Amino acid sequence: MGFKCGIVGLPNVGKSTLFNALTNSNKAQAANFPFCTIDPNIGIVPVPDERLDNLFLISNSKKKIYTTISIVDIAGLVKGASKGEGLGNKFLSHIREVDAILHIIRCFDSTNIQNVNPNVDPIRDLEIIETEMKLADLESIQRRLEKKNKKNISDKQVKILEMALDCINKDQNIDMLKKNFSNSEINQSNLLSLKPKLYVCNVDEKNIKTGNDYTRNFINKYEEKNTIIISAEVENQINQLNGDEKKNYMQMINLQETSLNILIKKGYKLLELETFFTSGPEESRAWTIPKNCTAPKAAGIIHSDFQKGFIRSETISYNDFVENEGWLNSKNNGKMRLEGKDYIVKDGDILNFRFNT
Repeated sequence: MGFKCGIVGLPNVGKSTLFNALTNSNKAQAANFPFCTIDPNIGIVPVPDERLDNLFLISNSKKKIYTTISIVDIAGLVKGASKGEGLGNKFLSHIREVDAILHIIRCFDSTNIQNVNPNVDPIRDLEIIETEMKLADLESIQRRLEKKNKKNISDKQVKILEMALDCINKDQNIDMLKKNFSNSEINQSNLLSLKPKLYVCNVDEKNIKTGNDYTRNFINKYEEKNTIIISAEVENQINQLNGDEKKNYMQMINLQETSLNILIKKGYKLLELETFFTSGPEESRAWTIPKNCTAPKAAGIIHSDFQKGFIRSETISYNDFVENEGWLNSKNNGKMRLEGKDYIVKDGDILNFRFNT
């Protein structure tokens, strides 16, 4: 399944540059004026996983298939977007279609790159975006709670919408709803303000490692847990290089891993996702599942018939598979287990599903 991540922010904060860096492409137009991106660009990015690389070698597979994430470059929002300013309604509708929001925030000074605001203030910039999403949610909630529409919504969803409406009207933190409802219930509400968020502080090259006053002030308010400090421009330069050139350049600027790897790790943690594998002579493949996923549901990620006819799952942990060099030795050494319908798949499990057709 993977996940779909939307890059949002004010104009000229580095969204399209970051998109190009993450997707290793030049699909997104990056220019020094607002709204150079109108229709969203979408990039499908393979998720690098060393475990899959090892399984591919051990099983001597013909094909290796990584799981993927989709990254959407959404045009810059402005104050008044919820009322349609700057084509805002169109841009806000694009955000509704993603699983997680990647807020990119300007944390650099530059006389060359236009700023839509008079000064650099990442906290203010984020609040502008979040206010517009709340205003858009307010209109959506009021419409859905009208008597003629309310009958088409479950009681649980009505409760979520009513509580969200109360939070917005009282200017309270809407994230408090996440304490009272499950992730799936929250997701069904499709409210922009409740989508999982990662914050990207976009800095210049000299501040990649240590950050700056802008990033420190931002992290003091929004914490480090869901915040990433990167230089979109430097990341874009890295992706223009190949092999040893890339490695040498990263060593030179003392960068341990790319922003894509950091984004994937934090994104999986934020969305509570895990990976299981299938591996054999034909292909080794990674699959993304939600945490606490049962074996039949994991089977359904591959094909709905696998879930409907599920009998059991031949299961080997990643470490056992590697130590025993594949299926045969793992089975002979008692490391393969037969798991039933109640089994909760563990991150890194290698699975082979038995099912009725």
